[in-house]
Amino acid sequence: MTVSEIASVLGMTCVAGREAMDREVTSGYASDLLSDVMGHAPEGAIWVTSQIHQNVVAVALLLNLSAVVIAGGLELMEDAIVKADARSMAMLATPMSAFEAVGRLYQLGVRGEV
Repeated sequence: MTVSEIASVLGMTCVAGREAMDREVTSGYASDLLSDVMGHAPEGAIWVTSQIHQNVVAVALLLNLSAVVIAGGLELMEDAIVKADARSMAMLATPMSAFEAVGRLYQLGVRGEV
């Protein structure tokens, strides 16, 4: 399933990195602790978080993630939007809580790495 397909089905909004919406999502990960994500999120994952700063983009790029979902109706900071656009990292936003977003992704068949 692609980032674009997930965004469409779940009503998520692309706030940056629109050109990366065709990336394939291979798994999912949820955490707000950047060091946890860096140590455990697999390449190709879609990451659900409530963090909104540019370090989120840096971690997503470092790990070659497919996309980041900013949950809880929070707004990504402007410097993070600029960085994600410049580096083609798909950043999605949803009013759903992180718990709800992860549950909906799971319903779509997105699983954690086995």
